[in-house]
Amino acid sequence: MKKPILHFFILLFLGGCGGLERSEQEKLKKRNCTAESIYRGSKDFLYPIGVPEFTPRSLYPWETPHHLPRITKDFFRCKGSLQNPSFSDPKDPTRIFSDCEGGHRHGLPVFNGKEGVYPILIDLLNYIQNKLGKRVVITSGHRCPVHNTYVDASKENGTSKHQIGAEVDFYVQGIEDQPQEVVNLLMQYYQENPVYEGKKEYLTFSRYDKPDSHVAIQPWMNKEIYIKINQKDEGRNFDHRYSHPYITIQVRFDKEKQERVIYDWNRANKGYAKGW
Repeated sequence: MKKPILHFFILLFLGGCGGLERSEQEKLKKRNCTAESIYRGSKDFLYPIGVPEFTPRSLYPWETPHHLPRITKDFFRCKGSLQNPSFSDPKDPTRIFSDCEGGHRHGLPVFNGKEGVYPILIDLLNYIQNKLGKRVVITSGHRCPVHNTYVDASKENGTSKHQIGAEVDFYVQGIEDQPQEVVNLLMQYYQENPVYEGKKEYLTFSRYDKPDSHVAIQPWMNKEIYIKINQKDEGRNFDHRYSHPYITIQVRFDKEKQERVIYDWNRANKGYAKGW
């Protein structure tokens, strides 16, 4: 028998077997299919279906306050970098500005033998983060004198409190364009903290309205701190290369030592570790 004919008969046989198998399967299905009637009693009661209500989803772990890292002194380390380009002073081309090596190469200001920043700054930022459940981003904490000059070489900035660990710039992720809400919470911190109970000079905030404030919104101040909102086009430098507002907090008074906090050249230039 020729091969093509043999192949034909083999395929025909296999196809017939397949047909028989399917037929048997259908018969088996019909035999096994059973149905049961539903009988209802006279006392059966049908519960009405309520109107669906919206249930908000649970927060993901990274959206809950306890998941956010606690802000410590390390968040304030100088943000200088040798990768930032050098540039010349427009008024004096012979004067070249270069950035520092950054906070991984030098320390923070020294307080009582330990490096750090004023504790009130850490307390306030953690308070904001816990209240809002959103991450606080520090854009400028401590600045060594080199980095401070690099970001802003103006004479006024030369006495910046960033250099002595008494100033911080930050914004809150997710509400970058709502700085007033954050300012309100900063004031609320004093109302809720029992340490300040009955101390009107800390609980009451006044407006700072001197003409040299360089911001459109008048800052706020109590005895301990000064709060400033920098709008989208204000206070821009190498530490603030983004297009939304940010908030500045300066420490005005050290309640532990009971003394004013002012810029001091020795503290700024000699009061921090120069290398690791």
